[in-house]
Order: sequence, then structure tokens, then C-alpha cells
Amino acid sequence: LHMLERQVIGGEQAKNKDLKEKRKCRKKYADERRMQLVAALQQSDEDSSDWVLLNVYDSIQEEVHAKSKLLKKMQEKLRAAETEIKDLQSEFELEKIDYLSTIRRLERDLLLFQQLLDQVQSLVRRDCNYSNLEKIKQQSVWDEENGCWKIPEPVVQRTRLP
Repeated sequence: LHMLERQVIGGEQAKNKDLKEKRKCRKKYADERRMQLVAALQQSDEDSSDWVLLNVYDSIQEEVHAKSKLLKKMQEKLRAAETEIKDLQSEFELEKIDYLSTIRRLERDLLLFQQLLDQVQSLVRRDCNYSNLEKIKQQSVWDEENGCWKIPEPVVQRTRLP
């Protein structure tokens, strides 16, 4: 029993030299294949951070160097993204300022036209339909095709006494 236990402790065939050779060949092949995959991954996607996680380093210095290189690349990407964000924000700010100035100009124009209407309304004859601006506003219709208002024609109502 002791002799069988000694043979089995290292595996079923602990002293089988052919089996040991096969294991060494498989391990060597697996290591070579892993190195090929890591090299292919590094070449195909240099910017990817996945290869850093898959790589096995011979020394800590190599690992530090590879990770610092990746860190520098990521910092450059971050700076580029930040400058792009700043550019977009400044562009949106300029558009906002432009829109606000347009709104202010349109409000001033509207106030001018309102004041003109108030002044001119007193000059319109009382028997004309344009003497009542609220009624004209109610009768006006927006034309989508032409992009303008359709305002009723001015009509003078003459009343004749018998």
C-alpha cells in the first residue's frame, strides 16, 4: 500500500516520463499561444486598456512603464474631450447670446408697432372696420403656406338716414 501511495501522490502516473514530457510541451505551447494573443491584441488595438490587464510582465518596472504609458494616453484623450466640451459650451453660449439679442430686437419692434397702431387708430374713421383693433385681431388668420397673416380688407360702413 505504501508503495502504491507513493506512486499515486504525484498523480496516477507520477513517474511516467512520457506524460511529463507531454505536460511540458502543452504548457510551453499554451505560453507561446498566450504571448501570440497578447501581441496580436496589442497590435490590433493599441489604445485599448484591455491588453494591460491580459499581459504578464517579467518585472514590476515593465508593468509600471506599460501602465504609465496607458495613463498618459488616457489623459490625452481626457484633455481632448474637455477641450471639445469647452468649445461646444462656448458655441452654445454664442448662440444663446444671439437668440437673446434677436428676442430683444423683436420685442422692441413689437413695442414700436404697438405704439404706432395706438397713434394711428385715433386717425381711422369711426365707420371703418379698422377702428376696432381687437375685432381685426380676431378676424385675422395665419396662412401656413405663405407664412403671413390674412387680414380682413378695410370696409367703410356708411349709414344713411332716411
